Amino acid sequence: MSNATLSTLAANFGLMSLFAVGGGNSAIPEMHRLAVEAEGWLTDRQFTDMFALAQITPGPNMIIVTLIGYHVAGILGGLVTTVAMCGPSCVLAFFVGGIWERFKNAPWRVAIQAGLLPISIGLLGASGFVVASVTAHTLALATLVGAAAVLSCFTRLNPLWIFAGAALVGFGGLL
Repeated sequence: MSNATLSTLAANFGLMSLFAVGGGNSAIPEMHRLAVEAEGWLTDRQFTDMFALAQITPGPNMIIVTLIGYHVAGILGGLVTTVAMCGPSCVLAFFVGGIWERFKNAPWRVAIQAGLLPISIGLLGASGFVVASVTAHTLALATLVGAAAVLSCFTRLNPLWIFAGAALVGFGGLL
């Protein structure tokens, strides 16, 4: 672990924090690009495993940030990425929140909110696409991804049941 690595983690995750419109999951494609493609810290499989673990872990699902930092630079790396991902957006929200509330009926605020909604949905869709495309490298896995997507979209089934079903398929050696 070097200071350059910690600086890279801090700078990149700090910027992601500020541009994660729609929540932290909208930054998943950029996290993948950074950790897998640009820096080579993780393989596609490691990234998707960390993403899955972060999603099923109780608490905030942005634990993937901590897991990436820990994998790259140990405990200090996990701490740096977590603070970098949470800190800047919290500070920005604190200062902008008061101003935002003061202008709640302003036409420009309504326009900004209307514009951010499709951007947020698009970024979340891109996150889902990145994780699905990395995971679905066989017909059986692609079928499982498709089934999970259909169940999520068209039923009110708790996602934990979908995870459990997918785990049983995996444990049963059907993949």
